[in-house]
Amino acid sequence: MQIPARFAPLLFGALLSAIMVAIVSAFVLLTTQGIHSGLASQWLKSCLTTWPIAFPTVTLIAPMVRKIVGRLTVQAA
Repeated sequence: MQIPARFAPLLFGALLSAIMVAIVSAFVLLTTQGIHSGLASQWLKSCLTTWPIAFPTVTLIAPMVRKIVGRLTVQAA
């Protein structure tokens, strides 16, 4: 399945935010509660409730962060 290039920023935001939410949610749950029988369902619920915040945040902030990185870095000669 190929997605048109014009959707690349949205796809980037969706994938990055989903991966980050999954990792951070798992880390927080494991460090605060440890492994327990309801961990998987609690982790999924956490991901599903935080991803709708993370996705638009990443999508809206990424262009600004790219500009900042561009100003802070130099090209190799």
